[in-house]
Amino acid sequence: MQSRNKIFDDLSQLMTNAMGVAQGAKDEANNAMKSMLDRWLAERDLVTREEFDAVRMMAQKAREENEALKARIAALETKTSN
Repeated sequence: MQSRNKIFDDLSQLMTNAMGVAQGAKDEANNAMKSMLDRWLAERDLVTREEFDAVRMMAQKAREENEALKARIAALETKTSN
């Protein structure tokens, strides 16, 4: 009976070690994939969300200024034609 418990203990230890190795391999694969994806994205010269939002706000401000200038020109043209 003692040897049977030893066999189960050894088997249990083997399975625990195998799970540890599998988890380590999974973590390593995840890190490698993340690193590869980061490199791929960096090579594509993509902008960050913050950069995109900043340019979008600049464009919105430019459109608003353009509309204000159009209205001012129209008012001046109306004033000079009378």
